[in-house]
Amino acid sequence: MNTESSDLHRISLGEKEIILIGTAHISQESVNTVRQAIASELPDTVCVELDDQRLSALRNQNRWESLNLIQVIRNGQVPFLLANLALSSFQKRMGLHTGVKPGAELAAAADEAQQREMRLELVDRNLRITLLRAWRKTGLWKKMGLLSALVGSLFEDQKLDEAELSRLRETDTLSVMLEEMGTALPAVKSILVDERDIYMAYHIKNAPGPKVLAVVGAAHLPGILRQITEDTPRSEIDEISIIPPKPLTSRVLPWLIPAIVIALFIAGFFLGNRQEVLDALLVWVLANGLLSALGTLLALGHPLTVLSAFIAAPITSLNPTIGAGFVTALVQTFVAAPTVRDMERVGDDLVTLRGWWSNRLARVLLVFLFSSLGSAAGTFLALGWLKDLI
Repeated sequence: MNTESSDLHRISLGEKEIILIGTAHISQESVNTVRQAIASELPDTVCVELDDQRLSALRNQNRWESLNLIQVIRNGQVPFLLANLALSSFQKRMGLHTGVKPGAELAAAADEAQQREMRLELVDRNLRITLLRAWRKTGLWKKMGLLSALVGSLFEDQKLDEAELSRLRETDTLSVMLEEMGTALPAVKSILVDERDIYMAYHIKNAPGPKVLAVVGAAHLPGILRQITEDTPRSEIDEISIIPPKPLTSRVLPWLIPAIVIALFIAGFFLGNRQEVLDALLVWVLANGLLSALGTLLALGHPLTVLSAFIAAPITSLNPTIGAGFVTALVQTFVAAPTVRDMERVGDDLVTLRGWWSNRLARVLLVFLFSSLGSAAGTFLALGWLKDLI
């Protein structure tokens, strides 16, 4: 049985009662609604549309101060850090329009549950798993579209009219962003949105206690309401909870391109004109080095970082285990290390386009991104020239 009001849905599943509250992540009214509902309903368990990482981020606004950037770069986690900052800056900008910190009602639900010594369940899938599933289950060209949508959100200076503000108050900013990416790329919508609905519905339905109250973004309510009465097998939840292996093309392509380049040089040396081989080598160095250095310059990298991009890109392009961006990010971190102020204010700085370049932590990430894109462009440009020269 399902009874409902505008904000609250009651579902009876046998002896269990589930209360679903749809909220807006940038609405003070939602914060008040959540606190009042928990106080009046006194559920055994409170479920919240968060994972451990997002709850920690909401509670620890100074988390960037303890960030070990060198370790992040060495562990190859820069792309995920960049994606996290993209999502954070998007939500922060939306929050500025309403005066409410994004996710405030989710943090309020978690705090209220713990203060009242109720069981707290975080029922959303880990964001890293969601993004990696979308990335690895799409083809090359769709990957480029997904990357473009994410990068575009970094620098979008969105102006909201009253209609858009009203829509945001009725949904949540994370879902807005993921849904926009899903609209641009329908093939990944099922991963970005639909799978999370299935995941959350399963964990809400199986939360302990006869009375469960769940706080989720309003955008997820239709999907969760559809799924919560379904008999979803645990095997399906396990399947959508894992990061799939890299597709064969993603494993082979990084090795295939260097192999082709090296084969062309060897063939040219033994079978062709050696002067042309030297010309081709110069083309390879200049195409990779100059475009990667240009990308670093556009990110306002330190002069030594620009030089490192020019030197590293022709070499790293032939080594799939390391990219030009990792080298330039490390150099930029050493020669222009983020200050305590940069770490403290990164969340506020990234609200504006200018802040991405003025904040030293963000600039390291821009150096990584732009030098990597420049090196990739140089590789494909040089391949065409190599074919003609050799």
